Parts: sequence; structure tokens; C-alpha cells
Amino acid sequence: MNTTAHGEPQRLQADVIIVGAGPAGIAALLPLLAAGRRVIWVEQSAQAGGQIWRAGLPAHWRTQVEAALSHPLLQCCFGHAVIDAHIETTEQAVSLRLYQPAQPNQVSVQVQAPQLLLATGGRERFLPFPGWTLPGITGAGGLQALVKQGWPIEGQRVVLAGSGPLLLAAADTVRQAGGQILLIAEQASRASLLRFAAGLPAAKAAQATGLAWRLRGIPYRSGTWVQSASGNGRLQGIQLSTGRETWALDCDALGLGFGLLPNTELAQMLGCPLTNDGAIAVDAGMATSLPGVYAAGECTGIGGVDKSVAEGALAAQSMLGRTGTSRPRRGALKFAHHLQRHFSLHPEVLQLADSSTPICRCEDVSLGQLKAHQDWREAKLQTRCGMGACQGRICGPICESLLGWPTQQNRGLRTPLQAVPLHLLAED
Repeated sequence: MNTTAHGEPQRLQADVIIVGAGPAGIAALLPLLAAGRRVIWVEQSAQAGGQIWRAGLPAHWRTQVEAALSHPLLQCCFGHAVIDAHIETTEQAVSLRLYQPAQPNQVSVQVQAPQLLLATGGRERFLPFPGWTLPGITGAGGLQALVKQGWPIEGQRVVLAGSGPLLLAAADTVRQAGGQILLIAEQASRASLLRFAAGLPAAKAAQATGLAWRLRGIPYRSGTWVQSASGNGRLQGIQLSTGRETWALDCDALGLGFGLLPNTELAQMLGCPLTNDGAIAVDAGMATSLPGVYAAGECTGIGGVDKSVAEGALAAQSMLGRTGTSRPRRGALKFAHHLQRHFSLHPEVLQLADSSTPICRCEDVSLGQLKAHQDWREAKLQTRCGMGACQGRICGPICESLLGWPTQQNRGLRTPLQAVPLHLLAED
């Protein structure tokens, strides 16, 4: 969809707005269109798939999505980011303002509907250690995405470290692209890994076996984590630890995976309550406490593709006034809890940063500078921590983990939700 430059904001209306085109958004879209609902589909990327299917949709979903994209009841706003959101109480509708980051001179787009589904997914969790901001160090998921988009990794010496199955998936992607994987360092203990494997459902156990077979020959160490990284201008080596011994390993790239965090900023702007775990709070039908606002997928709690698909389908049934089955969701939630229990973080992983370690990368604020303040608000006022380009999305959760500051639910989100050209702020 295109907008015109230097004109009035375009206004679109529908029965439902879906924000997010990952598994949850796709699973909700299809039954809503089939039921005759007019849908506006908002996605910041240029195509459907979300982070998990960035390189392309699975064949089953690709066929259905391609058919849906030409549906007369669907209006796609791909390549658009949400910058403002509010509830129109007089009209009993949700109103969002969008803009195209790739075309900053364009005017914004106003979309409105009585119902909204938040399928905003999750993002990688980062934990700091000395040297963690060196070029060459990325999130494991970020490394996987870069490689899938053609980033040259062939011949580079790569280490994957952190916790969880994402390390294995990222290693498989790097391996296929010709990267030399020196080590997969999993911080969970061998006993935890064995208990996790023993409790896997048959289908997931088969997937894990296939992945392990493809990665055969690659060194894998449990109870191991990166203690520090070093290099002259970019990553050249890391220091690994088991808590009892440490050793050095030279490498060119490091992918870190400490799990995911729900994306809840849009929900917070609307006023949706969060759970104690920092996810969007929903009822058994995926409804939030706000009338007409639903949420599904990783934004309601991290649990993987199966959970996202189950919740997206369940949310669609609830939005249609039908009673959907929650059995698939219950199974997915059981797996999510199983995953979280056996890959819980070792205490030492949360204590690696020293006083000079940067916590806020945007504003270059160290842990020592933050410790001089009592809480998130005071530190933000005195150091600008959380006021850079990421708006606290990275350093906020880090401060919560390391300093006990409850930043997630108290950021005071205001318009714009993310950085925008100044001329958009002058629009009515």
C-alpha cells in the first residue's frame, strides 16, 4: 500500500486490525477472512513470516497466505510501523497511526477498527559481560537472520553460546552457509538437558534427533558460558567458563542466545496490563482487559511456533464470538513451561558484568554509573539510560535482571512509539 507525500494522512477502516505477520498473525488472519471480516494487516517487514519464517514460509502456510493476500476483504500495510495507538471510546474502536520507515517523507496512515489483535512477537534477550558490544557479536537469532539474508559467514570461525534450542537452530544455519562452528556452549547442566530430552513429545524428540544428526561432529559443551570477549576493534577471542575452569578460544563471530522477551510496547501504550513475567495478560480466549483488544503468540509469553499458531487461531474464534478449543494451546504451554524449567539461567551468567561494562549501548552507560542511582527513573534522568535509539528495549530488561529495577511495566510509553521524522509529529 502506498501513501502520498506532503498530503493528508490516509485513513482506513475495517472490522479487525492485526498487528504482526508471524505465525500468530497468520493463524488468526485466515479464519477471520473466511468468516467475512474486513481485515487490516500491519507488519513492519515487507512480507509475512515474522522472525521465525523470515527466510520464507513453510509450504503449507505459503499457499494459504498467497491466496489470502489477494482476498478482497484484506488491506495490507506491510512495511509499516505503529507510532501511536489509542482507544476511541466514543466510537468503541481502536485507532493506530502508522508510517513507512523505508519512505520517511511519506505521510502517516490512520487505521481504525472495533477489534485489534496484537501478534507482536518477541525479541532476543541480551545479558552483558565484558566485551559484549564488540563488532562480531550478535544475538543467535540475529546471526541466523543475517546469514539467511546473505551475510557472508563462509570460512569464519563461529561460536554459539547461551541457552536453549535456538543455539542449535542457529548453528545449523551457519553450518549450511559454510561457517566453521568451533563450539556450541550451553549454560544449562548436562542433567537438565537429559531431563529436558526425556520429557519431549515424540514429534519434537524426532525433530531434535534430526537436528542433532545434522550437527554431528560439532563440539557441544553443557554447563559452559562466555565470561568475556576481547579484540582490537572487533571480536578476536572469548574467555569461556564452567564455574570451575576457564580457557580462551579465538573466533571471528559469536552468536548469543539467552531466550526471548515478549514485545509489549504497543500493548502498554494502549493500557493493557502485563503479567509478572512481562507478557501481555490475556484470558482463556486471548482477550486482554481492554474491550475489543486481543493478543496472541510470543507477546503473551514465550513458547515457540506451536503456541503462537494455537493462540492465533483461538483469538480469531473469540473475535468471531465463537468458543474455540484450547487443547492445542494447553499442549503448547506445557512444552513452553518444560523448556523454561530446564533452561533456566545459571546465577553466574547474571553476574559477569563489571563496573566498566556498558549496559546501555545507545548512550554508553556502564554498570558502575547505573549503580550510583536508586531506580530506573533516576538513572534515566541522570544518565540517559534507556533514552537512545532502542528506547530501553535492550538495557531495560538488563537493568531488571541485574539491578532488580522493574522497568518493563513502568517506562511511561508515549507517542511516538519509535523514532519518526519530525514532520509526522506535526500532523493532526
